[in-house]
Amino acid sequence: MSTANDQLPKLPPAWFKHAFWRVHRALHRLSGGRFLWTPASKRGWGALRLTTVGRKSGRDRSVIVGYIEDGPNLVMLAMNGWDEGHPAWWLNLETHPDATVRLAHHRPCLVHAQAATGEERDRLWQRWAEIDVGLDAYASGRSTTTPVVVLEPRGEPTERDRLTTGHGASRTLAER
Repeated sequence: MSTANDQLPKLPPAWFKHAFWRVHRALHRLSGGRFLWTPASKRGWGALRLTTVGRKSGRDRSVIVGYIEDGPNLVMLAMNGWDEGHPAWWLNLETHPDATVRLAHHRPCLVHAQAATGEERDRLWQRWAEIDVGLDAYASGRSTTTPVVVLEPRGEPTERDRLTTGHGASRTLAER
């Protein structure tokens, strides 16, 4: 007899996921972002460096996150490696929605984050599901709904932004 749990995709252990992301961040730092995927890749999605303000510490926090483009906006899934709970970067954005992103071969850009809701969330989830055929199966293994996060561009950091602390743009990402 088969149960729903028998059909859930197998996830790698937490230690592997953490090691993978540490290596990915190191490669990004050493290469100046040249190793980030773009939506033009055969994967259909890209990777960006997101810098948020820590909700507790107030310090800049950076992470590499997958995204798709939706017009001028960037769309991400706050999936925490498909583990329970939400990733720290999403919790940070809920508290401080202004952040900085760095795409491969681009200058840093200021963004404002918000969770997609209703029909917009459904539409964007479907776009991700067309790219990642296992998306619904992974999401069904979580007890919480995965937020669909929309980053709306606000422009390049100004010199004032670079000098101001606490806005995720205290320095350009190239200076980090």
